[in-house]
Amino acid sequence: MFNIITRKTLLDYCKAYPLAETALLGWYHELLNSDFRNFNELKQVYGNASIVADDRVVFNILGNKYRLVVRIVFEYRVVQVKWFGTHADYDKIDVTTVQHKKN
Repeated sequence: MFNIITRKTLLDYCKAYPLAETALLGWYHELLNSDFRNFNELKQVYGNASIVADDRVVFNILGNKYRLVVRIVFEYRVVQVKWFGTHADYDKIDVTTVQHKKN
């Protein structure tokens, strides 16, 4: 089981992107209850996931309409949400440094 930091961040994104809410919460519950020991195991389930610098992983959400950027430390079973947005907005960010902006 993974500890996802933080659920509130995901709920904020659900409010900001209501069309993606079901898919985003589905990802949350799947990952929360998963037992991946490394990126290769995760990739077997999430074939479109990509790993980038600083242990960051990019997931396609709702087909490929949205992107979710998280940092996963498999050793400690921790996932930190970094960013969520449309695919078009994803093309405008630096995925290696982007951070969730708190309101």
